[in-house]
Amino acid sequence: MLSKLLDHLEEWMITFLMGGATFIIFLSVAHRYGTGLAIPGVQDFLLGLHFEWAQELAIIMFVWMAKFGAAYGVRMGVHVGVDVLVSRLPTEWRNRATYVALACGMLFTGIIGTLGLTFVWENGMHYAIYNKLGLDISALTEGPTTPDLEWPTWFVYSVVPMGSYLMCLRFIQVTIAFWRTGEMPHQDESQVDGLEDDSDDEMFAVAKPAHGGAQ
Repeated sequence: MLSKLLDHLEEWMITFLMGGATFIIFLSVAHRYGTGLAIPGVQDFLLGLHFEWAQELAIIMFVWMAKFGAAYGVRMGVHVGVDVLVSRLPTEWRNRATYVALACGMLFTGIIGTLGLTFVWENGMHYAIYNKLGLDISALTEGPTTPDLEWPTWFVYSVVPMGSYLMCLRFIQVTIAFWRTGEMPHQDESQVDGLEDDSDDEMFAVAKPAHGGAQ
């Protein structure tokens, strides 16, 4: 169960974040226009609601979605890349270049994840953990908060180490799969998810006139 969840973690997170951000933006826009309607009782009720935080939360959710989307791109092989030179190399050199590229991806995302974790830790995460554990926090600072939501910024920025380490994990998995099978993940742009080839054939068969029919 845990392995299956980890294999599709990016899809779950992207779906939740995209759906949540879209819903929040819809409510915010509906509230903005609704307050301009001179409907007794309804207008007063809507004016009593506060959605100043909606834009900030939507931005945060889209940033998180981008980080998890990057990890999804590594796993599915949909990252933008220029492989004109690599594809022209002999097979042996092509494989070596692929291993170098994957190693660079692991190194880069690992460094970014570590730097991000250090920043998050010093930005108030250590204060929150020490305070939760009942440890001495006299020499620590609580850290800043976001303007509208007043969330601790370390929590918002925590997506940097989480997303980067997840990308590093996906690079490792892709490297292992390439070592075992010699193939890289590749997304076929001509194939739409959820649309089977059989249904395509049936659709075209219906559209194509039978032999001997009227032309």
